[in-house]
Amino acid sequence: METTIELFKDLAIIILAAKVCGIFAKKLKAPQVVGEIIAGLLIGPSILGIVEQSDILAAMAEIGVVLLMFGAGLETNFKELLKTGPKALLIAIVGVFVPLAGGTLLYGGFYGFGEIGSEQFYRAVFIGTIMTATSVGITVQTLKELGRLKGEIGTLIVSAAIIDDVIGIIVLTFVIGMKNPDSQPLDVVKNTGLFFLFCILAGIICYYIFKYIDKRHPHQRRIPILGLALCMIMAYCAEHFFGIADITGAYVAGLILCNLRDSEYIAEKMDISSYMMFGPVFFASIGLKTEFSGFTPELLVFSLLFVAVALLTKIIGCGLVAKIFRYNMKDSLKVGIGMMTRGEVALIVAQKGLSVGLLDSVYFTSVILLIIVSSILTPILMKLLFRGEKPAEAENA
Repeated sequence: METTIELFKDLAIIILAAKVCGIFAKKLKAPQVVGEIIAGLLIGPSILGIVEQSDILAAMAEIGVVLLMFGAGLETNFKELLKTGPKALLIAIVGVFVPLAGGTLLYGGFYGFGEIGSEQFYRAVFIGTIMTATSVGITVQTLKELGRLKGEIGTLIVSAAIIDDVIGIIVLTFVIGMKNPDSQPLDVVKNTGLFFLFCILAGIICYYIFKYIDKRHPHQRRIPILGLALCMIMAYCAEHFFGIADITGAYVAGLILCNLRDSEYIAEKMDISSYMMFGPVFFASIGLKTEFSGFTPELLVFSLLFVAVALLTKIIGCGLVAKIFRYNMKDSLKVGIGMMTRGEVALIVAQKGLSVGLLDSVYFTSVILLIIVSSILTPILMKLLFRGEKPAEAENA
């Protein structure tokens, strides 16, 4: 009972703090998501210590990002997605391997590489692996607030970010496989292929079922309820059966339903839960996980370099590929900056590194610092880049 009572208190504080800071951020012409992340910092252990991260809050934050990705899938322009698919794939590939190389060189230059196959060498490669992940959730929320989610650049960024996470998970498994002979990296490649095959088959079946229900019962609440169930099932199947991030399954569920007549109605109903509770918990949780105690001068210098390399390698790698595809400099920069956020996947990678001995706990703060800096900078820079341009669609504030 005590746990439940504490949860009520924590949720009240998170929701109020996130809303107040979100309003202040909006007054300062910054996206509200920046305020929500700062709210987590303020009430978290790093400053006031009013709210501490818990398993229940972590689970609610995970639901928040799953709902966010489901909504992103629902609001995706499927024709634009098919159009940008090949471009997004190449952007994602380069956006993984440039940070991978940059992070490996950074750690090696700072602490030494050791011999190939040594523990030190694996640690260097793993630091690069942490840098590969893009935070889809923060990028989606930013594009949504700016009214750019359905445009060509917005669709390109989201598509590339989704593919980026899948490639990042494959890289993670290969790196762990190099250290642990019991791991089977090729199984992940196979499971990834099976997952996309599953998505195609399940998507066709589910689309026609929902299309029939939508025709018989248009604009009724049973449709978003069934859509939410599909979102949770796809998220579960992705993670449990195929080892793919649950957010990818949720996004695919949204894609399955995005061409329905009532797709906007489903998205509207989903946005209520996401906007009022689960979304603020997700973004505030980033701040709650931040703890700056135990920082040494050496670790501080490494962390600052870690953040700089992680941001610049994404901007350069992804932006350069966009430029190759003949996007102008401003749009190429939008793609690079849109891909530089790190969030839940980076944390998952870091935690996996801790569990298998590839990452010392002292470096976890460096990862949190990267998440905080990139999560705050990206929405601000994206808003500046889109300033003065006509929105691709109208979005609710």
